[in-house]
Amino acid sequence: MSKFRIIDFDIIYLSYDEPNAEKNYADLCNKAPWTKRVHGVKGSDAAHKACANLSDTDRFVTVDADNIVHENFFNQELDFDEHKDLSKCVISWCGYNSINGLMYGNGGLKLWPKQYVLDMKTHENAPADDPNAQVDFCWDAEYIQMNSCFSTVHNNATPYQAWRAGFREGVKMSLDRGVPVTTDDFSKKIHWKNLHRLLTWMNVGIDSPNGIWAILGARQGCSMTNFDNHWDYVNVRDFDHLQSIWDKLPKSDQEATEFAEKLGQDLKSKLHLPISILDQQASEFFKMVHTDHTRISINALEKE
Repeated sequence: MSKFRIIDFDIIYLSYDEPNAEKNYADLCNKAPWTKRVHGVKGSDAAHKACANLSDTDRFVTVDADNIVHENFFNQELDFDEHKDLSKCVISWCGYNSINGLMYGNGGLKLWPKQYVLDMKTHENAPADDPNAQVDFCWDAEYIQMNSCFSTVHNNATPYQAWRAGFREGVKMSLDRGVPVTTDDFSKKIHWKNLHRLLTWMNVGIDSPNGIWAILGARQGCSMTNFDNHWDYVNVRDFDHLQSIWDKLPKSDQEATEFAEKLGQDLKSKLHLPISILDQQASEFFKMVHTDHTRISINALEKE
């Protein structure tokens, strides 16, 4: 099969503990009444297998619970080379991050082959000798990254949601194919796209609700991955573990800002990164000029 119509596949809403889950679910059901839901399954591998088991189609679309899907996503029809083996291909669309304006696969919509998901072993089910699969989905899947953006990621409804989103990306963007690098090699070994995304997470978003917590999370995730010898970065996959880190943090915006600034100085001196929290006007300006609005479907941002 080389032609795909989105409306021919199950849409599965994947939620865990997101504070905006019910609101976003209602929005999705209004746009795609055939939506199914998987809720509260612990572990990314187990949660995606639950989606696969729920699906009655050979492929299924996952919608993360912090995502608002743009309505014309469901009008998509994709046509691939009929000779291409798509059995392990995950088709991925960019998500627009409302905190910092980044637009990449993180949080975006994905069309999964059902059998591949049932067979894969990632995150909590990954082999001990496969570090990348322990923190992300396997490299044996071929991701077909679509250029268009058909959703907006709202992962800042609460300080904790924003901090966790930033922390997880701060860890993952600090790895080279799932493995930490030496501080001397950091800027050389980390793929330039991931490095740029990491810097954006660590500097941009103060103009957004709870944006300082996403910035703090990204800086803390990067710092712990690179400098904390007592912390195992694989724990980024464990939401209970992340909750235990959050519980030890101060809870005021002022304290978050002070801690983020302290971490920023450390990251600047040890990793030689350009670290500086952009103020509200600078952050708004960055997002205005950084975002390629031609990739975002039909003025969707203005409609929300």
